[in-house]
This record gives sequence, C-alpha cells and structure tokens, in this order.
Amino acid sequence: MYSSSMRFPGDLFADFGDLQRQFEQLFGALGSPSSIRAVRRGAFPAINMGTTDEAVEIYALASGINPAELDVSVDKGLLTIAGERKSDVPDEHDKLSVYARERFSGSFKRVVSLPEDVDAAQVKATYRHGVLRVVIPKRESSKPRRIEVQNVN
Repeated sequence: MYSSSMRFPGDLFADFGDLQRQFEQLFGALGSPSSIRAVRRGAFPAINMGTTDEAVEIYALASGINPAELDVSVDKGLLTIAGERKSDVPDEHDKLSVYARERFSGSFKRVVSLPEDVDAAQVKATYRHGVLRVVIPKRESSKPRRIEVQNVN
C-alpha cells in the first residue's frame, strides 16, 4: 500500500484509516451490513434489488460469465445464483508475474431472500452485457388496487 504524498508525518487519523482498510481486507467489513439483505463488501456477483407495484427485480453484476453456465433457481423463498467465472490470467506462464489480482475468478453462489408476495412460478431471467436480470412478478392478490367507495343512502 502506498502512502499518500499529501499526508503529514504523525497524521493519526490517516493512520487509523489505513489500519481500518487493512483489517477490512483481512477480516471483511467491520460492523453490521447496511441492510438485512446486504452482505460483506466484495461478494460476487454484486446485486441490486428493488421492487415495483408489479414485480421484484434483481440485477446481478456478473461480467465475464457464460450465461449458459449460470444456475438460477428459486426454492422456499430463496433465489440462488451460482456459477463460475474463469480466470483471464493463465495459471502457468513462465514469463508472467502477476502483481495484483483484483478481479474475482472461481466458483460463486449468492442466495437472496425473497418477499412473501412474489409468484415464484413466474420467474424470468435474462443476461445482457454482463448483467443478469431476474424478474419475479408479485401475486395478483398482493398488488395495489383501487377500491371504489359506494354511496349508501
């Protein structure tokens, strides 16, 4: 890790920041996740999840994956995304020295808890430009609807 050229000797707060980053690298993020569905920083694939009146949508940022090799399943209220991303760097190359390897490679599996109001029988998944999009429609009974008020005389 390189020190900043803007730091002054004895900058205690910067030293604590460096120490915290090193602990996070070794042991994962300190403290609790930002939400009940959040996971540690660096989990693969990174997931964005949201809801509309019609469906729950999950976007998994999974570049460099063959979509035919992705395993997407729903069982008992859990969405599972599993697969493997191959390494771009050859394992054995006598003239190559790797100094940093920041891109994840290897097997992965993400499990996401789904809300109870989804219709798991109607799941659709598409993969485009490195993004897996999973759309799970909500049950008709859980969608918002307008109720007409009748005038009773």
